[in-house]
Amino acid sequence: MLRKPETLFVLGYMLLPLLALLSAIVGLTMILGGNKIPGAIVLVVVTQVFAFGAVFALRRRKAALLEEPHSD
Repeated sequence: MLRKPETLFVLGYMLLPLLALLSAIVGLTMILGGNKIPGAIVLVVVTQVFAFGAVFALRRRKAALLEEPHSD
């Protein structure tokens, strides 16, 4: 399933960046609301996991597209 370029496209360009944005908003809201330590953890750790996951999915998609035989 994670070898299909369509699935990796959805993960890399849509789902994981959206989750990174949402977790950044949650982290900033937590920091501004007074929960500085948990907010910083969410902002730094969780957001970066989603961002690096998107980069990983895009690299896998590129490799899957290069391996795919072309039918011309």
